[in-house]
Amino acid sequence: MHSCSVCDREYPRKGPWRCSCGAPLDYATQALPDSRPEQFSRASGVWDFADFLPMGERVSLGESWTPLVDAPGWDATFKLEYLHPTGSFKDRGAATVVAEALEAGADRVLEDSSGNAGLAVASYAARAGLDAEIYVPADAKETKVRRIERTGADVVPVEGSRESVTAACIDAVESGAGWYASHAWNPAFFSGTATAAYEIAAQRNWTVPDAVVTPLGHGTMFLGLYRGFRALEQAGWTDAVPRILGAQATGYSPIADGDSSSPGDANDLADGIHIRNPPRSHQIRHAIDETAGDAVAISAAATERERNRLSEAGFHVEPTCATATAALTQFRERGELQGGDDVVVALTGRNS
Repeated sequence: MHSCSVCDREYPRKGPWRCSCGAPLDYATQALPDSRPEQFSRASGVWDFADFLPMGERVSLGESWTPLVDAPGWDATFKLEYLHPTGSFKDRGAATVVAEALEAGADRVLEDSSGNAGLAVASYAARAGLDAEIYVPADAKETKVRRIERTGADVVPVEGSRESVTAACIDAVESGAGWYASHAWNPAFFSGTATAAYEIAAQRNWTVPDAVVTPLGHGTMFLGLYRGFRALEQAGWTDAVPRILGAQATGYSPIADGDSSSPGDANDLADGIHIRNPPRSHQIRHAIDETAGDAVAISAAATERERNRLSEAGFHVEPTCATATAALTQFRERGELQGGDDVVVALTGRNS
C-alpha cells in the first residue's frame, strides 16, 4: 500500500501517483530484514539490500557499492556516487523505480529531469525493455540530452522554468502517455537512494558518521539518506542516525533561506539543484528537525572554487556536486560542524 505523506489517505500501489490532496505518496510501511548477513555479495547492485526494498522485480546495470575514500584536504570522507554506470547517484533510484514500473505492468515510463535522473531512468528502462519519454529543459546541456537520446528514449524539450518541465510531464502522465517514474514524486526512487546509507554503514563496519553532507534540490539523496539511516536504526543494525546537511544553490534555496536571494545572486552553475518548490519540502524540513540537520545556499563563485579544488585532488565532478564540499566549509565556519567531527560528503555527479 501507499499512504499520503500529509493526510494519511491510503492507496493501492498500482493506484494514483499522488494523493487527491496533491501531496506525494510513500510506502505505507518500511520493509525491514530479520537479521543482518555476515557479508554481502556486492554483485547484485542495490539488490544486495533487497530485504529493505519493497519491490519484487529487479533491474540492474551494476550500480551500488561506490567507494568511500578519505579526503584529508577536507577532513572528511567522500562517498563517490559519481562512479555509477550513468555517472550519478540517480542510478540507485532508477534501478528501483524501473523495477516498480515492471511490477505495475507499465510498458512506458515518463520522467522530467535537468539531466542525470533522465539519463538514469532512460538507461534502466532500456535495460528492462521499457520505452521511455524524458522531459528536459529546452536549455539542458547538449551532452546530457544526446546521452539520453542514445538510450532510445524520446526526449521532449520544454521551454520555461524547471517547474514548467515538470508540469508538461505531469500533463502527459495525466493524459495516459505512460507511468510516472519521477525522482521527486515516486516513492520507489527514494527506496533506491536509501541504499547509499546502507552502504555507508556497511563500509564503516556498521557505524554511522556524525553528519552526512549532500547537494539538495528535490531531496532525492537527502531524504534517501535520512530514510536509509533511520531504517538501519529501526532494524537494529546501527544505533544512531547522523545529521543530514544539505547544499542548495543561491537563488534556488527554499530550504536554506526561503529563497530570499535575489535573481542576480542565482547560482547558475549548479543546475542539477535548480528547484524552488520541491514537492517533498515538508519531509525535507522534518528530516532536518529530526536529525538536527540544516541547509545552506552556495554561490556560483564558491561552487566554481570547490569544483576546481576537487579536480586538482582527482575528483572530477559536475558543478552541482561541488556545492556539497562548499557547504562543508560553510557549516564549519558557522560552527555547526566542529574539528574532529566524523563527516561523509556525497559526491553525487560526474563531470560531463
